Amino acid sequence: MEKISLPEKLAQIQEHWRPKVVAELNGQEVKLVKFCGVFPWHHHENEDELFLVWRGTMQLEFRDRIVTLGPGELCVVPRGVEHRTLAESEAEVLLFEPAATRNTGNVVDKVFTAPNGVKL
Repeated sequence: MEKISLPEKLAQIQEHWRPKVVAELNGQEVKLVKFCGVFPWHHHENEDELFLVWRGTMQLEFRDRIVTLGPGELCVVPRGVEHRTLAESEAEVLLFEPAATRNTGNVVDKVFTAPNGVKL
């Protein structure tokens, strides 16, 4: 039951596409991540994902549309929906999803698949 400073935690993240767990509750993880560039297409069979932008701008691209998010805006991607994330310049994002959710979902990628459970 300690206070978590998002700016302090985000300042510790030096790499893109590598979510870090900052809190856990009810089998869920709150993660922070920095995006820059284009992430691979993927989906999550069993997990919904919440993306909340803290700083910058990002896009959630779906096969039929693009959702642009800025600071203070969020979007929930339902399980099974194919998507990818993009950010033209660095964006800081909070993720909320079930513990042990692979960031690349159904895809294993040598560059983008991050280890699960890495805590700050």
